[in-house]
Amino acid sequence: MTAVTLTGRVSDHSTAVDRSLPRFREIFARIAAGAAQRERARELPYAEVAELFAAGFGALRVPVEFGGHGATLPELFELLAELGQADSNIPQILRGHFTTVEILRNLDDGPVRAHWLEKIGAGAAFGNAQSEPTGRGTFDISTTVTDHDGEAVVSGEKYYTTGTLYADYIRVAVTDGDARRRFVVVAATAAGVDRIDDWDGIGQRLTASGTTKFEAAPVAEFGEFGHRPGFLDQQSSFVQIVHLATLAGINRNVRDDAVELVRSRTRTSLHAPSDAATSDYAVLGVVGKIAKNVLVVDSILQRIAQELEDVNARFAAEGPTRDLFAEVFVNTSAAQIAVIDAVLDSANLIFNAGGSSAVREGRNLDRHWRNARTLASHNPVVYKPTVIGDYLVNGTTPKSFADRYGEPKNS
Repeated sequence: MTAVTLTGRVSDHSTAVDRSLPRFREIFARIAAGAAQRERARELPYAEVAELFAAGFGALRVPVEFGGHGATLPELFELLAELGQADSNIPQILRGHFTTVEILRNLDDGPVRAHWLEKIGAGAAFGNAQSEPTGRGTFDISTTVTDHDGEAVVSGEKYYTTGTLYADYIRVAVTDGDARRRFVVVAATAAGVDRIDDWDGIGQRLTASGTTKFEAAPVAEFGEFGHRPGFLDQQSSFVQIVHLATLAGINRNVRDDAVELVRSRTRTSLHAPSDAATSDYAVLGVVGKIAKNVLVVDSILQRIAQELEDVNARFAAEGPTRDLFAEVFVNTSAAQIAVIDAVLDSANLIFNAGGSSAVREGRNLDRHWRNARTLASHNPVVYKPTVIGDYLVNGTTPKSFADRYGEPKNS
């Protein structure tokens, strides 16, 4: 796995990240060594995820005073890309966790913020439970929080609950008795919580993106979990850039596998210009095209990560306005289109570097396309050109998580 120098703005706390980089990269290397086999056997990476949290990876964005690394967004997204290069399932597993950290970072100071940041700084992992399988409108949340004998409890069913099987706590989108949307925290092992490994996607098979059921599950202490008004607009870009970082990792992995594939080839084609693949200009050109895609995707990731970092700084200084995050979301959408095109192209091109031997099941090279295609179907890219055009031509502000979840009662 190729080590990539962290880029972007250097934070005041970058030394905390620097100190942990060797350890993180050692773990990444171990994760990479078993990734293809885990995917073939559908072995969920419990041990690998636990090792990352034990090493403090989950606390990357937690401020130093709460036991974290205080990483910048460019630093976070680069490390997620490196992790995705090792195993693309794991950054997606951690997506809900890092989203929770972003919300916490932007809460006003108080006991809720301090409690959870300290928990995460000490190694706690969060999962995600927002989407529902009801088939009703996009903005409907049927999962409820109600009072039961003086205790707040959650009841309902969620799907696409990525990472919950690996988590200590789950951030749950609910509605209260007044039909107001809220976020609450439930311990993953609490009574009434049933986490089901029923994700059957063609790719990202180890993310545990299936069902979680809640039956009068108690809300955790300090589990009235809010967010700073206006900040949900940021989340629409953040969660997509996590996917872009994961796709960047897949792209790098395709490049490395293509290089190894060409170096290991012992047969060539009747029409090849050379008896050796390593001197076959057609095959070398395939590797070159993939390398071009890697450069393009990495450059896009670095730019959009820095743009969100800059807008976050403006949010902290100026407070919320509805338009503050609109432009970065439009640019994130453009990045999504370009990155998906490039990575799917790479995942297709690699088969031209290997001929018929590349399609052997033991090589498992199809996992790159399956995983990239699955990520491309999250936050569907098909709508993004229209979002961009409508913003540029008509000035229409894109919808965000604030439209879906409102400003919860406990904000």
